[in-house]
Amino acid sequence: MTRAFLVVMDSVGIGGAPDAGRFFNGAVPDTGSNTLAHIAQACAAGRAEEGRSGPLRVPHLDALGLGAATRLASGANVPGLDAEPSGVWGAATEQSPGKDTPSGHWELAGLPVPWDWGYFPVETPCFPEELVTEVCRLAGTDGILGNCHASGTVIINELADEHIRTGFPICYTSADSVFQIAAHEDHFGLDKLLGLCRDLAPTLHAMKIGRVIARPFVGDAERGYSRTTNRRDYAIAPPEAVLTNWIQDAGGKVHGVGKIGDIFTMAGIDDCTKGSDAKLMQDLHRWGDEAENGSLTFANFVEFDSLYGHRRDISGYAKALEWFDTEIGAFMDKMREGDLLILTADHGNDPSWSGTDHTRERVPVLCAGVGTKEAGILDFVDVAATLATHLGVTPPRGRSFL
Repeated sequence: MTRAFLVVMDSVGIGGAPDAGRFFNGAVPDTGSNTLAHIAQACAAGRAEEGRSGPLRVPHLDALGLGAATRLASGANVPGLDAEPSGVWGAATEQSPGKDTPSGHWELAGLPVPWDWGYFPVETPCFPEELVTEVCRLAGTDGILGNCHASGTVIINELADEHIRTGFPICYTSADSVFQIAAHEDHFGLDKLLGLCRDLAPTLHAMKIGRVIARPFVGDAERGYSRTTNRRDYAIAPPEAVLTNWIQDAGGKVHGVGKIGDIFTMAGIDDCTKGSDAKLMQDLHRWGDEAENGSLTFANFVEFDSLYGHRRDISGYAKALEWFDTEIGAFMDKMREGDLLILTADHGNDPSWSGTDHTRERVPVLCAGVGTKEAGILDFVDVAATLATHLGVTPPRGRSFL
């Protein structure tokens, strides 16, 4: 029985990207950012005591080599993560010119982004008039709200009342190559929001904007507003075959867990489930029981990034890591002979850093089921090559590090 599991811990970077100085949060370069190390240091110093307490406790991840990989990537001090690795471990460097979801995931799946992404200027308004006109035409409105760089949760709280009163969609962006539209599920309508994003996506994709994201929310002025799990990403399709296609073309099944289906526009993916990270973890455990011989299960756990990284919530991020560690330990306990599990990340999002955007970092590569070894500094594409080789498929690029 030979199966493979690729699990992306969204934004769990480990510092050390050699080109971090070319990427910014506002005016602050990402040089020195380190998501994992700075969380561990904050926990050890008693600065992450909300909802959890004490040093960062991730014994299963550390046993696979998380602490060792962080020291390899950046030389950073990682308090409490000093286990002698029992898995195959290394650190991966991204080559694509971005620190966003499509860049990281495409390259982990074997395809560096072959172009420069489009971005919107950090000014208000930030969207070109012809784009605003197209949004209004598709939405059937006389205007939009926002038209700026913003934190999603902040702009919803600021503009939700006006959105409900006018019916205008809330449109905003970030340092990523993204156009986001927030709308109330009841007052604007979830189906209308999804249709608007879907129909607008080709216009944005022609501008090399990587994703149009639907950000539905609920609530009212009295109780407050909150985003729902009905988010949908409309991403540019990869221009070439990636890991999912390689496996599927060789006759294997590919199961998506989380936003994997959206990121790859279901290319090479047989099925995909969505929901909260807690629900997705149940799905991952289910595929641990049910996945077929020769299959790839490709999962993304987004809440490290969406709930804690962007909100610069160190305690929440630490608590989520500890929850994930417990769950992935239980998953590893029931792995079968011949299984390969690779845990990695797509970029950083240091909750101790300036701003609210992703940070340019190396990422951990931690493997279970294949013995013990230091894999060293890798390229993102080597992750895809390793998984493909494990499943008996010859990768068109990258190298297996096993």
